[in-house]
Amino acid sequence: MASDALRDDIQSLYIDHHSWLLGWLRRRMRDAGHASDLAQDTFLKVFVAGNTTDIREPRPFLATIAQRLLTNHWRREELEKAYLDALQHLPEPSWPSPETLSILMESLSLVDRALARLSDKARSAFLFAHLDGMTYAEIATELNVSTHSVKKYLTQANMLCFFAAPDFAAL
Repeated sequence: MASDALRDDIQSLYIDHHSWLLGWLRRRMRDAGHASDLAQDTFLKVFVAGNTTDIREPRPFLATIAQRLLTNHWRREELEKAYLDALQHLPEPSWPSPETLSILMESLSLVDRALARLSDKARSAFLFAHLDGMTYAEIATELNVSTHSVKKYLTQANMLCFFAAPDFAAL
């Protein structure tokens, strides 16, 4: 019965707020298709969390989840762009073959999926460390946690990513 109630709550939340959330995301993104995907991912996060009874203000709640997903989306785009830009600066004979490039992009996708399994703080710690080059102390301050927690988050994230894309290290 609880799953039926949850399904009904999610369905009501979706019907009442999907159009609004989609418009909110479209205003922030260049691509309506990506906005639609992120709207669906937002409701999926709510469903997976499995508790809608504590939602007092649905729109700010949904906007917070969507903003986190949007930030992760932009970081993934930034990572891919930085990688492709770095390739452009290599001498032409050093460019990877199309097959290697395909493997690298698939590996990045696998890493992205692995990061999606982490808590928000662990994922943020990983991105701060690897994309922004922040130190443990800087990350701890940003996330309002101890440096020990940052180390734990990064160990967890690095292990997930290592096992998600084992072929990546061989390239």
